[in-house]
Amino acid sequence: MNTSEQILQYLKMRGPQTAQAMAEYLQQTSMGARRQLEQLEDKGLVAWEDSGGKVGRPVRRWRLTERGHARFPDRHAELTVDLVKQVRSLFGEAAVEQLIAAREGASEAAYRARIGAAATLQEKVAALAAARDDEGYMAEAELREDGSMLLVENHCPICAAAAACQNFCRSELDVFQRVLGPEVKVMRIEHQLSGARRCAYEIK
Repeated sequence: MNTSEQILQYLKMRGPQTAQAMAEYLQQTSMGARRQLEQLEDKGLVAWEDSGGKVGRPVRRWRLTERGHARFPDRHAELTVDLVKQVRSLFGEAAVEQLIAAREGASEAAYRARIGAAATLQEKVAALAAARDDEGYMAEAELREDGSMLLVENHCPICAAAAACQNFCRSELDVFQRVLGPEVKVMRIEHQLSGARRCAYEIK
């Protein structure tokens, strides 16, 4: 992975960053990181915003543009959206629900197999995150100070399909709840379709 790709992936995973933070990540000088960011800006892949700092001086943070986000593909987006629309048109909403239910069943079986005999909540969420990461969601599991877990998905490879039929998102939330068990509560606290940078689930 070249330096430009490293920067784009880091901004995708971590959100807006200063040139200094990027330099530390890349193990470069601030000037070197800034030069890389400016080259990506020229290509329309990143942009910057100034915000107030701790001592009143503005802090410049770099973020992905829409074109930058598009570098992380929505797999088969146009085909998927077209198929959802055609199924709805030809067979009605009930047929779309059948498709979602079939996908839900297959996903649930795969996640249960991946979680296996994991005992603790942390182990279960880590296994689920690994499965989602393999599917292209750039997923991570984070242990929080209160003992709860955060499942973070920095990319949605089915975003176009989910926008065309938001029941895909509802379905995923239901699957997470079932595979993690009845003693666990799963709540979506950030949602890309609502304008958030990522999807995030609080798991207690």
